[in-house]
Amino acid sequence: MNQLKTNSKKEKTQEDILSSYKNLCRVTMAILLAIASMTQDTQAQAPDSAGANGNTNGGGAVFAMTNRARNNEVVAFRREADGTLRQTNRYSTGGSGIGVDFDTQDGLTLSTDHRFLYACNPGSDNVTVFAVNADRLTLLQRVYAGDQPLSIALSGDLAYVLDGSVAGNGITGFTVRADGTLRAIPDSFKALSSPIAVPGDVKFSPDGQTIVVTGKVGSILDVFKVSSDGLVSNPIQNPSFGRRPFSEAFRNDGRLLVVESGLPIPNNAGVSSYNLDQPSGALSVITGSEKNGQEDGCWIVITDDQKYAFTANFASGTISSYQLDANGSVTLIRGAAAFSGIDSQPTDLAFSTHSRYLYNLLRGTGGVAAFRVEPDGSLISLGIFGVGKALPVADGASGLAAY
Repeated sequence: MNQLKTNSKKEKTQEDILSSYKNLCRVTMAILLAIASMTQDTQAQAPDSAGANGNTNGGGAVFAMTNRARNNEVVAFRREADGTLRQTNRYSTGGSGIGVDFDTQDGLTLSTDHRFLYACNPGSDNVTVFAVNADRLTLLQRVYAGDQPLSIALSGDLAYVLDGSVAGNGITGFTVRADGTLRAIPDSFKALSSPIAVPGDVKFSPDGQTIVVTGKVGSILDVFKVSSDGLVSNPIQNPSFGRRPFSEAFRNDGRLLVVESGLPIPNNAGVSSYNLDQPSGALSVITGSEKNGQEDGCWIVITDDQKYAFTANFASGTISSYQLDANGSVTLIRGAAAFSGIDSQPTDLAFSTHSRYLYNLLRGTGGVAAFRVEPDGSLISLGIFGVGKALPVADGASGLAAY
């Protein structure tokens, strides 16, 4: 009998242990599921996090440039998690703008890791380098950059500045140090193929082996080959398919998109796409001047997923949207995907990280328009920010960068 009681107690103890173990498993599983859920939420919010640059506000930043002749400044905006902007400060470049439009793209450029910002000062012939911490800037350097620097392109440890004056129409090279500052490459200046090109943009190909410069007068596209020492070849002149090629953007696959402002009349703006043959420097047309029904198209950007491109149309006050196909062709989606007002004078465009939000500098009103980019390429307006507070109105504001 005593043995039976002992066995019964042992069985009871084993049942209790098993029950406790099952309960512990349930609790552990619940905790693991909760952790997994929180991780998914964090990952879902990742496109709006700034990461390496130390921004912890859940958004990023947008920078716009005044281009004032006496004191060129960069105006900083904090990007909130919903894409809206809040002006935070303004920073002197220590250089001079020109008080009228740059008439170029990329006069204000961020490094790919968002740690450094490069600002062109065409009135004082130099480039200012800032360190970036969230929406805060620290001036690091001002460096001579040739005669009227108007645009800057970055690729790895190389930078090339586009000089736009008739006296010094060409590109000048720099090496980029680890701290973001620039060191001039001796004898790197190369003149464009035309002394009166009135250039609009300078861009590296994705692999950094080629530079392309647009020339509005004469409708030309100059291609430069980049050597291992950072120097470039003489320009290889290519004809633009459309008139007045203004700015450009490379796809990740190396195909080139060029926006053409055309004649200053309606339905003359368009976008052409090209294949680039690097050994010869020749450009071959894929899509020839896909018109958007707008006037004076000048600025272009491509989404990170390579699905869409957007152009700003200065005289129409609009942004046009295009679909990009795998074969390199370009198809218009909407000529007026966004309208900011006939006198808004939209110029530079810039995306936030992952292209979730699109920003447009409005020279005419002195503000920055914000849009949410939808999966189908449509744009949802989030408002216009900084009007009357930050930028000069109809007085030459040029340059926009964002992350």
